[in-house]
Amino acid sequence: MLKVLLPLLLKVLLPLLLKVMLMLCFLSPDGFKNYAVGHCVFNSSEMKDIEYICSFYYNKDEFIRFSSSVGEFVGYTELGVKIAERWNNDTAFLAMARAEKETVCKVNIENWYPHTLAKKVAPSDVTLSSVTPPGGKHTHMLMCSVYDFFPKHISVKWLRDGKVTTSDVTSTEELADGDWYYQIHSHLEFTPRSGEKISCMVEHISLSDPLIRDWDPSLPESERNKIAIGASGLILGLILSLAGFIYYKRKMQGQSAGPVQTSSDQFNLFCLGHWTSLYLCSPVLVSLYRSRPP
Repeated sequence: MLKVLLPLLLKVLLPLLLKVMLMLCFLSPDGFKNYAVGHCVFNSSEMKDIEYICSFYYNKDEFIRFSSSVGEFVGYTELGVKIAERWNNDTAFLAMARAEKETVCKVNIENWYPHTLAKKVAPSDVTLSSVTPPGGKHTHMLMCSVYDFFPKHISVKWLRDGKVTTSDVTSTEELADGDWYYQIHSHLEFTPRSGEKISCMVEHISLSDPLIRDWDPSLPESERNKIAIGASGLILGLILSLAGFIYYKRKMQGQSAGPVQTSSDQFNLFCLGHWTSLYLCSPVLVSLYRSRPP
């Protein structure tokens, strides 16, 4: 019964499948039974590069296929061979299958190829950064990160003094961002040499010339800012300490001719002279000191 119904069922459903390029599945409690898939294979929008393929499966095994490059149906099982022979002898049905390359593939490819598939987007950012090596014979590791490019294929190379190096280089695959764009990261382990110039070179179809980023061995801006802030604080501290010392010396010189210095004055001088420890004398400390003079 199945051998009689299956060819008739496929023949009725094939025109709809070829027109709208949908997958048709018949499901049963014990799994897949029958489905068909049609797709276009191409490298460009030119008709000579397009191949239309429609495959039929039963229990996940392909048993018959139509390919525009062959021009007829081919069976891969005993049942598939019989169905292919019947469909190939149906002149009108075979002509319809052969026309799908023009009516289905070409129309859709002309719409999709120039607007989506042939789109070229240059990398939005190429950065070089120093990372911690995993622990080997080298003391340094650089990472070259390339972001937001399309299409997928890209070339990332390392240059040492202008020459391409492939030793101690590892790279990730092109990683999909989920928004049609990709990113990739390449690592170079090396032992620094005096005066050596290290660069990352990116080649992509969207770039007319290779994009080169040179490694700057100086400290990154964030580290330079930290050092500048620390140095400024140190200089300010020295100035305040010197001002406190001068003030204290002048007070001591005036004690010989002036009145006796109170404990509160002594405590205020103590605060100025030891600003690095106290910075500021709070009212609580002053009151405690006055209540318990030395």
